[in-house]
Amino acid sequence: MSLTVWQGDITTLAVDAIVNAANPQLLGGGGVDGAIHRAAGPGLLAECRTLGGCPPGEARMTAGHGLPALHVIHTVGPVWKGGQAQEPETLAACYGHALDLAAEAGLRSIAFPAISTGVYGYPARAAAQIAVCACRAWLAEARHEMEITLVAFDARQAEILREAVDG
Repeated sequence: MSLTVWQGDITTLAVDAIVNAANPQLLGGGGVDGAIHRAAGPGLLAECRTLGGCPPGEARMTAGHGLPALHVIHTVGPVWKGGQAQEPETLAACYGHALDLAAEAGLRSIAFPAISTGVYGYPARAAAQIAVCACRAWLAEARHEMEITLVAFDARQAEILREAVDG
């Protein structure tokens, strides 16, 4: 079991599952959500239409379609409202529920983007700390082997994630 940081395009990773920082409708959007939908092809959108959406903090799983990853786990992070609207708990739940889905499916490797740090406005350092704490807590309690990769799209985000992992 491990927790690592990798910088690059999450859509290129050949892991069991990549996590999509989705909107509640699961029908594509901007940022990582749009990139995943574009890379996966129209089959992903068609499958997402059958799921009926996803509330913040929960997760849903689909096939990877045209991606190197076998599956996409869609989770809806919180919109940042200053930290007083249960955003930390909701963000931590995104990681925990995605990991639970992966374990239930027998998956062994998963890659997460920086959930909620784009248009949802979650401060990057606070989000990184929550991601690392949630993943480590899950690994400490898990009875399932899992290789977890935290993916940074750019060097700044990679530095923030590495500081959270090392700190």
